[in-house]
Amino acid sequence: MRIDIAAQTDIGRRKRNNEDYYGVFRDDTAGLQLFREGALLCVADGLGGHMGGEIASKLAVSIAKDMLKQAPPPPAADPDEDEGFIPVIREAIKLANDNVHRTNTDLVTKGRPMGTTLLSAVVTPRKVYIGNVGDSRCYHIRDGEIIAKTEDHSWVDEQVKFGMMTKAEAESDNRRHIVTRSIGTHPQVDIDTYIWHIVPGDMLLLCTDGLVNMCKDAEIIQEFRRNAAPAEIVGRLINMANDNGGKDNITVIVADISPSLGTIIRRNVLAFTRKRGAGILIFLLAILYGALCALGGYWFAGGFAVE
Repeated sequence: MRIDIAAQTDIGRRKRNNEDYYGVFRDDTAGLQLFREGALLCVADGLGGHMGGEIASKLAVSIAKDMLKQAPPPPAADPDEDEGFIPVIREAIKLANDNVHRTNTDLVTKGRPMGTTLLSAVVTPRKVYIGNVGDSRCYHIRDGEIIAKTEDHSWVDEQVKFGMMTKAEAESDNRRHIVTRSIGTHPQVDIDTYIWHIVPGDMLLLCTDGLVNMCKDAEIIQEFRRNAAPAEIVGRLINMANDNGGKDNITVIVADISPSLGTIIRRNVLAFTRKRGAGILIFLLAILYGALCALGGYWFAGGFAVE
């Protein structure tokens, strides 16, 4: 299974520290047992204003990675009820919550306890299995359109969900950063899980709220319609969030599911053109055209005569 993955984290323009953390673990990860083909993608956003937010996010991703050492889950007797990797993901997130909460109990005596969001996605050839706590977000993108996304566990989103606030009001409310679920701040944690069916050419976007609070979905999806490589999309999204204010740390992972060889070549040519300028591309095309003309002349001169 070919997955083109790019990831980057950025401190933003307002924060002194970067409390985000991410992990990209492919099918060549040492000690992998969980699957033969695929990847584990994780994003965590340490809670700002809490002690050790950057520690909590790193600890959560590290514990989530340990799920790769487990044996694959047995198939269910009824395929319609097969949760695949969801029980493993759920258990890993619970373990992360237990560890961060225990650390709080043992070490944090003053101030608010450390905590973090945690979004984990196991990508396989046909399905993506997701576990989510907090307001980091995952998008499923197909043919330049968002066909699914995870639900944020934030105060303003819950107000919208229960009809207490409009989406427009939520987008401008200064309480967008308040999360209603997190890893480590309570002994128990509620986890949302998702199973998305994927096909070659689909793309996944995992990100912290430093992106989604600075950029609207319409702005985000526009970058995917450029048919650019994941690395270029990641860079442009982070730049967009910073240009729009960069009020928080920004972490972005983009995964392209089984892109064709033609797509990869086309994207590389376009990236090269944008980076180096159209003049170089025209020069290369001129050389190619000249070579073809010379080859044609040699052919008609009898250089390739067939007896």
